[in-house]
Amino acid sequence: MKLYVTFTSPYARLARILVLEKALGDRVEIIAAKTRAVDSPYYQVNPSGRVPYLIDDSGVGMEDSQLICAYLDNLDGKPRFHDPRRQTDWAYQRLEFAARNMCEGICVWVREMARPAGERSPTTLAHEVARAQRMADVFEGRMADPLILGAPNMAQLILAVALDVARKRGLGDLTTGRQQLANWMNSLSALPSMQKTAPSSHRMQP
Repeated sequence: MKLYVTFTSPYARLARILVLEKALGDRVEIIAAKTRAVDSPYYQVNPSGRVPYLIDDSGVGMEDSQLICAYLDNLDGKPRFHDPRRQTDWAYQRLEFAARNMCEGICVWVREMARPAGERSPTTLAHEVARAQRMADVFEGRMADPLILGAPNMAQLILAVALDVARKRGLGDLTTGRQQLANWMNSLSALPSMQKTAPSSHRMQP
């Protein structure tokens, strides 16, 4: 299989984490895609130009981190991060999609900041900063939730990746002043898969 990524995309990072967590390194070749470039060869692979993008063993392609992570997790028939029972566990679903929405808002801020200074929207930037702070407060208040404290699940991975994006791309450390969230983030960041996929660049390509 081939997994196309950019190494600064939080969504591609989630797929890379699943490859590591499920010990799929021998089955999945990770390929750096050139995105947001005119006439990139990657557009012949995935016309939408988004990452991550997975081509399975039969040559069929799929995109969107939610789909790809679920597919990778289920390859061995023993999903660890996508328990089928959670499909109708609305408490868990609310948690996961809150984390996804937080991550998307942070990515909107990063994309806006990537524009030339004169083209940035102060209104959009302020809106996303305020959203991120509100969501961080929400998660600070949920740190006693068994869904947060239990074995790693997709909701946890998405939240950790979102917090990492905010801290490393300039929005700020959303755990500051939120001790429970900070303690949790320190714990999850210790996962080898989180450490091995941690972005080092200050430029993000969503």
